[in-house]
Amino acid sequence: MSLFNGKAKFITSATKIEECPPENFPEVCFAGRSNVGKSSLINAIVNRKNIARTSNVPGKTQQMNYYQIGEDCFLVDLPGYGFAKVPRKERDRWGRTIRQYLSERESLKLILSVIDARHEPSGLDQDFFYWLASNEMP
Repeated sequence: MSLFNGKAKFITSATKIEECPPENFPEVCFAGRSNVGKSSLINAIVNRKNIARTSNVPGKTQQMNYYQIGEDCFLVDLPGYGFAKVPRKERDRWGRTIRQYLSERESLKLILSVIDARHEPSGLDQDFFYWLASNEMP
């Protein structure tokens, strides 16, 4: 059983804000450390095993991945922060793009910060929570 009525489908991947779909639907994004389970959570929510690609390798999600839910909502899987087997320059670019997305995307209605309940929030998690609160993010 899915939490959402209707079908879920992959729409597009975006490496920068200009590549994101038009802001026609409200967006809910999933943010968190690399390999924390953001993609797995999306799969569970829509009751589909592989709509969002998962991997045991941190940093597999390297773009903002858009999934349309029913006729009126996007779920957005963001690249993780923290460790990833990619050059630092690339991780820094992800960070800038994600900050821009979170700050400027008017259709973004909710940011779900995903953490691993088996561990205390890391310094990066705490920094992210502080950034969200200080910027009055939804």
